[in-house]
Amino acid sequence: MKFLVLWSLEIELLSPQMMNAVLKQQEHAKKLEAQGKLPHRYHVVGRHGGAWIYDVSSNEELDRLLATSPVFNYTRYEIYPLAEMQENASVMGGVQPQG
Repeated sequence: MKFLVLWSLEIELLSPQMMNAVLKQQEHAKKLEAQGKLPHRYHVVGRHGGAWIYDVSSNEELDRLLATSPVFNYTRYEIYPLAEMQENASVMGGVQPQG
């Protein structure tokens, strides 16, 4: 299962603890990449956060991975389940376009 996770830091919570968490976030990401759980991650220009694509076996695994993120307590998440693109015929249920 793949999920797009858009996350942004809650800047109003800025504190030394938050800055410490932000500094640990890169190591956390590298660990997930090595495990194959985070195949893609991007910085969203103009935002304090990113767009990460998780590849997990369940909703529960995604929840656990997000909860173990160093920035979890300082972050707002938008989570979107992703589906592979299909050929037109299978998406349309075999219906052929009228021509």
